Amino acid sequence: MKSFSKMGVVFVTLLLAFGLIWPAGAVAENVIKIGAIYPLTGGAAAAGRELRAGVELAVELANNVMADVEMSMAKNGGITSMGGAKIEIIFKDHEGNPTLGADLAKKLILDDKVNGLLGCYHSSVTKTVSAVAEQYGVPMINGSSTSPALTTRGFKWFWRTTPHDVWFTKDLFEFMNGLTEGKVKGVTAVPKKDIMNLASACEKTEWGSFVSELIQQFAKEYGYDLKKSMLYAKESPDLSSEVRSMKASRADVMLFASYTSDAILMMKTMKAQKAQPKIIWGQDAGFEVPEFRATLGDSVVGVLTRTVFLPQVVQVKKVAGQVNALYKAKTGNDLTGASARSFTGLQTWVHVLEKAGSTEPAAIQKAANDLNIPGSELVVPWAGIKFSTSGDEIGQNTLGSGLIGQYQKAANGDIVLEIVYPFDVASADMIYPFPKY
Repeated sequence: MKSFSKMGVVFVTLLLAFGLIWPAGAVAENVIKIGAIYPLTGGAAAAGRELRAGVELAVELANNVMADVEMSMAKNGGITSMGGAKIEIIFKDHEGNPTLGADLAKKLILDDKVNGLLGCYHSSVTKTVSAVAEQYGVPMINGSSTSPALTTRGFKWFWRTTPHDVWFTKDLFEFMNGLTEGKVKGVTAVPKKDIMNLASACEKTEWGSFVSELIQQFAKEYGYDLKKSMLYAKESPDLSSEVRSMKASRADVMLFASYTSDAILMMKTMKAQKAQPKIIWGQDAGFEVPEFRATLGDSVVGVLTRTVFLPQVVQVKKVAGQVNALYKAKTGNDLTGASARSFTGLQTWVHVLEKAGSTEPAAIQKAANDLNIPGSELVVPWAGIKFSTSGDEIGQNTLGSGLIGQYQKAANGDIVLEIVYPFDVASADMIYPFPKY
């Protein structure tokens, strides 16, 4: 028996020496499972397709060597600190339903044994899914939900890469102030009285309700008069009364927080009722997906939307151009704010795993809290990714920033989004006021 035991020790030692087994803690994983929960059907399915495609492209770059792409994860062919382990994404469809999202998170954790979570676009779903992740001590990285409250809960297992709606809504009011000061490219200074009166219509969800509150807050802070502030039922079959109410307010500026189906219906209804504000601004989401411009055509020319990515970014960031070209070959579309953020969310997972060298939750947690991805690695025009570990916003990336784009018609007849804010990177003259129907 003793000689058998000695032989066993020698055998195990040889296996270790040749790297055929790994001791606990060293963690050599063949596959690292990430559960990605997105709206793949329902009113936000168009955005869901963009989100999924962004993640899938990031996985391709992470798992294969694509040395021409100027980001570190494209040069490794897997997670090098874990023996070249590959990432596997398990996609789930939450349908925009927070309860379903929570159930899917439990199944991914308990049945699929995922090492972490990614998602969920809708802030209301991210709220419930992240609560499940917190309960089970499973790391979750969020790339695309913007309700400010998500990072004020003191969670230890939740990190958000995207800027949130406080930043984006503040950008809107800075932009309007710049319009009155003559800072907007191609537009002479506009008297503040000409854009003083505002009206907003936001969907009645976790996200839309927060945006509505922020608009009220910033309107007061910046000295604008919010004549009408409404919350409407998401995926509404009819928005006629909301548009009539906004028209009746005689608002100069109309502001929206809507997912795809509502954004399209809102614009169709405004055109039918000949609503004619000077500025129309959408809080990304449905106002940026390809279906928005494809469905509405020339009607979107002049509409503003906040975002984190526009194709013009490729003019100043080579890596953005490289990834955008790959994405366009894959989907037929340019990257959008949704797909660029989901790509960046998965990219962040790659950096965290590389730094952790393990799928142990505690190692991932430490790696995420110590993370510092330089802006040169990212397709989005941010200074980088570094998460707050103290204060009021735990797990929030402190280095993000936003853009405001405007739909314009290019010389070849295509409808494109041009950058109008920040002012120093504007890619075209702004169309002001919003064209008459």
